[in-house]
Amino acid sequence: MQPLLPDSGVLFNCTSPTSPLAAKMAHFGILSRVFSVVFMGSERFPDENGFDAFLKKHGGSDNASTDCEHTVFQFDIQRKYFKEALDRWAQFFIGPLMIQDTIDREVEAVDSEFQLASPSDSSRKELLFGSLARPGHPMGKFFWGNSQTLKIMPKEKNIDTYARLKEFCKRHYSAHYMTLAVQSKETLDTLEAWVKEIFSQIPNNGLPKPDFSDARDPFDTPAFNRLYRVVPVKKVHSLNITWALPPQKQYYRIKPLHYISWLIGHEGKGSILSLLRTKCLALALFGGNGETGFEQNSTYSVFNISITLTDGGYQQFYEVAHIVFQYMKMLQKLGPQERIYREIQKIEDNEFHYQEQTDPIDFVENVCENMQLFKKEDFLTGDQLLFEYKPEVIAAASSLLTPQKANLILLSPNNEGKCMLTEQWFGTSYDVEDVDKYWADTWASDFQLNPALHLPEENKYIATDFTLKSSDCTDTTYPVKVLDNKNGRLWYKKDTKFQIPKGYIRFHLISPYIHKSPENLVLFDLFVNIVAHNLAEPAYEADVAQLEYKLVAEEHGLVVKVKGFNHKLGLLFQLIIDHLAEFATTPDVFGMIVEQLKKSYFNVLIKPEKLGKDIRLLILEHGRWSLMQKHQTLMKGGSTIEALMSFVKNFKSQLFVEGLVQGNFTSQESVEFLNYVVKKLQCKPLAKPGPVQFKVVELPNKPHVCKVRSFNKNDANSEVTVYYQSGPRKVKDYALMELLIMHMEEPCFDFLRTKETLGYHVYPSCRNTSGILGFSITVETQATKFSTELVDKKIEEFLNGFYIKLTTMSQDSFSTQVTALIKLKLCEDTHLGEEVDRNWDEVFTQQYLFDRLNHEIQALKSFTKSDLVNWFNAHQGHKSKKLSIHVIGQGQHEPDLTPADSTCESKFTRGEACQLTFVPVSPQMEHATPINNITAFTSKLKLYPFHKILK
Repeated sequence: MQPLLPDSGVLFNCTSPTSPLAAKMAHFGILSRVFSVVFMGSERFPDENGFDAFLKKHGGSDNASTDCEHTVFQFDIQRKYFKEALDRWAQFFIGPLMIQDTIDREVEAVDSEFQLASPSDSSRKELLFGSLARPGHPMGKFFWGNSQTLKIMPKEKNIDTYARLKEFCKRHYSAHYMTLAVQSKETLDTLEAWVKEIFSQIPNNGLPKPDFSDARDPFDTPAFNRLYRVVPVKKVHSLNITWALPPQKQYYRIKPLHYISWLIGHEGKGSILSLLRTKCLALALFGGNGETGFEQNSTYSVFNISITLTDGGYQQFYEVAHIVFQYMKMLQKLGPQERIYREIQKIEDNEFHYQEQTDPIDFVENVCENMQLFKKEDFLTGDQLLFEYKPEVIAAASSLLTPQKANLILLSPNNEGKCMLTEQWFGTSYDVEDVDKYWADTWASDFQLNPALHLPEENKYIATDFTLKSSDCTDTTYPVKVLDNKNGRLWYKKDTKFQIPKGYIRFHLISPYIHKSPENLVLFDLFVNIVAHNLAEPAYEADVAQLEYKLVAEEHGLVVKVKGFNHKLGLLFQLIIDHLAEFATTPDVFGMIVEQLKKSYFNVLIKPEKLGKDIRLLILEHGRWSLMQKHQTLMKGGSTIEALMSFVKNFKSQLFVEGLVQGNFTSQESVEFLNYVVKKLQCKPLAKPGPVQFKVVELPNKPHVCKVRSFNKNDANSEVTVYYQSGPRKVKDYALMELLIMHMEEPCFDFLRTKETLGYHVYPSCRNTSGILGFSITVETQATKFSTELVDKKIEEFLNGFYIKLTTMSQDSFSTQVTALIKLKLCEDTHLGEEVDRNWDEVFTQQYLFDRLNHEIQALKSFTKSDLVNWFNAHQGHKSKKLSIHVIGQGQHEPDLTPADSTCESKFTRGEACQLTFVPVSPQMEHATPINNITAFTSKLKLYPFHKILK
């Protein structure tokens, strides 16, 4: 068994099926959110937040999630307290209190979650898709839940929601429907004895498991096989082709949909996406079954192909669909290919055999869910491996994927004004029509296949050598510098702990040219996106062979990351560097990427949490260009191929290359990676070393608030982040701040979310802003319920109460929390990637304190309760360096006092964000100074010197 972080953990999986009773419950939104009420107190442990408090005190955490047929509960905690936590946790299923007042307040949390999901195109599309099910089928029910369905409608219909909830719990939370996975370093005999002692009291109602044999084929309706035009929230063109198949879960040992999706989603020569990219019709394609409860359950299985279209692809979406159907027909004519099946099987076998340990709580969750789905002997492997090649099963599934049985959903902002129908719950605008007669007739005929489409060739990237290499230098605990000159610096560590034939290669190509202007930043983003586009086809075989790569446009340079089996990893790395060195593009590709980048910028900015972050960093980091400025620059239309090629030349003319190589490589091989980059890119050294971070402004010793309107006028979601700046500090201060946040998490959640019901997402955070420390509290709320100023005030109210809680805390409680945090830091890495991530953070920020955890642990051991109280007292209150960022949604609690701007409205429709709309503060926040001009505010502030958080 794998060790569980922190020490011990458990996961429970309950069947919560959409039976006739459950379907009725789902209509009132209870089924999908019942877990949150179960967790709020039991007969033996009645404190509604007691379990969370117990976990946080001992370094643990908990979570739960629901699906169409299963609800999952999980927690982890230090091993010492595992049995006690198990006992407390089991009581939720033995004797849940389910107090009326608790349920009423949790309804508000459910409603907030619904509101947060409202701007999500994936949630909107899913609900619209579900509405196509035949009348009365559970898949057509509203499964989100909100205040309308949980409070208002039940009251109008004289339905007792509370009684229904208790009835549902009694019917479906029965021991014989449940699976349980428990993991710890205790012996198996001990764990078995604990489980029998603690969980044997869970009620068993003795009723048979609900049967769904009469609920098959929910989408066998005329409404399904049609074209639906939808107006999305994001600026994106997307074509979704979906089939509803008979349930496929019983074929898990063959995995027919996995085989088909592997071919459909292939991006190499002869693939659907390769042809679409050649024609500049599409940017991305995803195909298959996500194995969520919505996509695969006891009544049907989905096979979905989602294609991100270019502007041209939207205009020719029928042609795009035709290429998909041609490929599908080709697969049906050729039939299943054993060569390809064995190749997929080999890739999955390699990955399983040499897999790194996942996060243990994820591992336990996986096992527990598998226990609901597979035979006992397949609990550990059923979701990953391909066991049996049965061509007749694959052919049967493939034969159903015909044009006549497909559902088409076309999402595009260009559909605005053309869609007269409105989905009931999320308000999605859509329209429905028959498939164009020309194409319907074409697809009903024996249409020709496109000769450019063919099966993939044999994959040269599949690893065959899994030998562990001998070290060519002294093994070390931390990375060592093996090369340092004017062109670059390389850090290296041989893996001697995990002993797997895998490696990680990461390089940061640092250039002072990137951040000189927003124009340069836009050209940099275009460069990275076009390189990724050019790489997509030649690197795809490496991707399917479990070699992963990523290009990241960071603020001060380009980061190249590759990982996987070391045998062929060098080939992939060289391929990427070759594409950087030999960069070229065409007018069609350039124009396509420009249009996509416009949409990407806009789609980020319309999210309140992203806009809030952009504003916060624009205020704090001196010299930063915001995403908003990049978007406006791109929309002006000044970016040309000539400007891009000039930028790329200048970018490569001055580079400092810093890297980390870790895993199953020798130091000499690692040096060759750096030398390859320098030689291929013909790097010239920097005129002078530049920082890899920004200078940060020193906030005044009084509260400031920046209130802006969300760009999406149809979105009720608001976000409030209250940030308290500390300053340039050392490792000891960071450890103290972490301890503070650990103390704060549970009471913050309890006060702001559970009791005040301000929003679904509520959390405190440590903030390291370019080396300057601080902490923050964030609440995502809705303007239909609360004003952001009220939320800000409630955060202050919480912090005042929290100060009292800190000062009255017992020494034992303080010591317990310190011990819990130390134990978390002492936990061994579960896989090589965790160790690499931590080391890379030191290299990327050029701090190189690789033993940072040890310093933090030593600092924690030295702290007293008064240290924590004094630190918090010094950073909070009216004289603190406080910055509140409010992004305001649309709703009655945020009346729009600004005059309507028709220009802005039309810009938004076209996918262009206006200038920020600053909102004045009310007398309720008269103690805070408003920021209505960010440049004017920051220009008067002092700057902290460049700072690194060191010992």
